[in-house]
Amino acid sequence: MTEQTLFEKYGGFSKVSKVVLAFYDALLDSDEIGPFFDDVDMSKMVDHQTKFIASLLGGPAAYTDNQLRQLHAHLDISDLHFDELKVVLSGTLQDHGFAPNDIEAVLGAFETRRNLIVS
Repeated sequence: MTEQTLFEKYGGFSKVSKVVLAFYDALLDSDEIGPFFDDVDMSKMVDHQTKFIASLLGGPAAYTDNQLRQLHAHLDISDLHFDELKVVLSGTLQDHGFAPNDIEAVLGAFETRRNLIVS
């Protein structure tokens, strides 16, 4: 029997899309993070982020290291920004009923990509 992924455990793309929408609601209110999205097509951003979060949960979507590096290369994302993203993601997952150990697993997967996202 195969072990269930977090993506499957929490309801697949339907749940992930709700998490991502709430995640961006919080990010857009942030004085530090919000300005990164001033001139961004948010429908495309939400679609890409839904796939990215799904991949962190063991879902079918994935981005290569090179894709992540290229997508963020033009942005001046600092460790401080990345840390705030982690805090917001953690709170959003908690608000959507994720168990503490599952939140830690997602944050751990996110952390492994820090060097691809931070300038």
